[in-house]
Amino acid sequence: MSNKRGNTKSRSLDRAYKVIFRIIKDTRPILPWLILTAFISLLSIGLSMVAPELIGELTDTIYAYVTNGEPIALSDFGVKCIILAAAYLLSGILGVVTMVLMNNIVSRHYTCRIRIDMSDKISRIPIKQIDTTPNGEIISRMTNDVSIMGGSVHDIFNIIINGVIKLAVITTVIFISDPMMACAVVIFVPASMFLAARLASRSEKHFNESRTAAGKIYSITEENLTGFDTVKAFNLEKQRQDEYEVLSEDYRVKSDKGYLTSGKVQPIVSFVNNMAYIAICLIGSILVISGRLGVGTLMAFILYTQLFSGPLESISGGMSMMQSTIASARRVYEFLDSEEMVERDLESVDNCCGDVVFENVSFSYSPDKPLIKNLNLRVNAGQKVAIVGPTGGGKTTIVNLLMRFYDPISGNIYVDGKRINDMTRHDVRDMFGMVLQDTVLFSGTVYDNIAYGNIKADADAVKRAAERAHIDRWIDSLPDGYNTRINEESTNISGGQKQLLTIARAYLSDRPILILDEATSNVDTRTELIIQRTMDELMRGRTTFVIAHRLSTIENADIILVVNNGDIVESGNHRELLAKGGLYADIYNSQYAVATYEKRN
Repeated sequence: MSNKRGNTKSRSLDRAYKVIFRIIKDTRPILPWLILTAFISLLSIGLSMVAPELIGELTDTIYAYVTNGEPIALSDFGVKCIILAAAYLLSGILGVVTMVLMNNIVSRHYTCRIRIDMSDKISRIPIKQIDTTPNGEIISRMTNDVSIMGGSVHDIFNIIINGVIKLAVITTVIFISDPMMACAVVIFVPASMFLAARLASRSEKHFNESRTAAGKIYSITEENLTGFDTVKAFNLEKQRQDEYEVLSEDYRVKSDKGYLTSGKVQPIVSFVNNMAYIAICLIGSILVISGRLGVGTLMAFILYTQLFSGPLESISGGMSMMQSTIASARRVYEFLDSEEMVERDLESVDNCCGDVVFENVSFSYSPDKPLIKNLNLRVNAGQKVAIVGPTGGGKTTIVNLLMRFYDPISGNIYVDGKRINDMTRHDVRDMFGMVLQDTVLFSGTVYDNIAYGNIKADADAVKRAAERAHIDRWIDSLPDGYNTRINEESTNISGGQKQLLTIARAYLSDRPILILDEATSNVDTRTELIIQRTMDELMRGRTTFVIAHRLSTIENADIILVVNNGDIVESGNHRELLAKGGLYADIYNSQYAVATYEKRN
């Protein structure tokens, strides 16, 4: 059992060192600033070493005058006092400069670059990872964990420069001055460092758990804000508050354990330093009384002992905080090292026509739940294809495969005779325009949200797209017209207006293949009729896939695919499928019956 625990600790320590080395490696872009900061810090250390020696000499001068009446050379005494004051002043100024450089240049540039890397990573990770990871968890890693990592530069800097190097310099100086006294100081160091390292390593587990708990808090906060109306509508405030309190208490307990364990380090080091200080005072006093040591030398040693505690506390404090940093860094690097969508230098499609073929395509979101099995489908350019069927039957999955949000487990999908897996995802998606039932608008102006359909389009093209979507009059009626800002959750415009904006965006994109997911579901009946006519114009000459919920909107489709449990169970046009009397006829008749009942009542 002990060997097993030892091996586990060894692996944990090895992983911790790897994380630290990677943090150091990631500071290469700011290496010149680190070198400059280190040089300034070393100058500060050098100046701090001068002060105790000068104070010792001044003390000897005063002691000789008091005890033996030896005259004081005021000019020499004054020069030493000025040098002493200058040394302390310059050391303090250099210390401030070091902190300014570390805070305003080093850490900011370091954390900024990591956040940019994480943002860039999001564009390359599989959509499956985004679908299965709470948004709040990713936000927590990009904000909280990266901010904590920024402190790692300070911690490592303190350990190496203000800790190890300063400790080595002071040790060398005091051993040159008096080996016996030096031993009294240094003998306590190994015990102090051992205790500090032992306690610091124990705190890492608690910090890692607290970071995970923080991610859950970010997630529930994000859910509460995005689902604010739903929480209010169902009177869920108390339940959601209780959940938040449970998560917050869990975070508090785990954080307290981590900080309590790491917080023991500095008091223990301070206690050891005080023991060394007492030892120096006792031994030094005996040596002074016996005449083997001067008062000034004792004074210098006492000051060196005080200086000695500084680097010890820097090392112990750095080791303590590094455990929190390592826990955060692991979460950040875990995200940065996660699987990416593989892209190769592949062929692209020029002047896409829109011929689409599914050849023996199989797919499932999880291995134990097959969804699409050996799907075969041929769509000619310009055809309108409607996909209907029960919820969860695989309608949206077909679109996800077309857009390469997911890749088939087996089989191939072709566009104009070229396999889409032999194209970059960017080129594949550049062939598709989309209007979804769940509208997505971004913070910005009305103009910006339409222009996302084609960022190279000019203002006239944007306005023409708005006209074709029959939303131009509404936009002109706004106080700032096209410059009217849409807030973060798009709550300052109606659901129908949001849908119309996304339809205008699709017009502007002018892609050869369209994907429509019940694009008129959020508008009133009159607007629906207008939009349906303009959508027919938009679809003319383009291959169109329509995910339909209301079958009345796709009666004129060239092909209607009835999908159930991942299989195309029926296909044909509206009349053919009604004549078959199968699943499509059942769905259509049930909707027709509901519509008739609603009209009568």
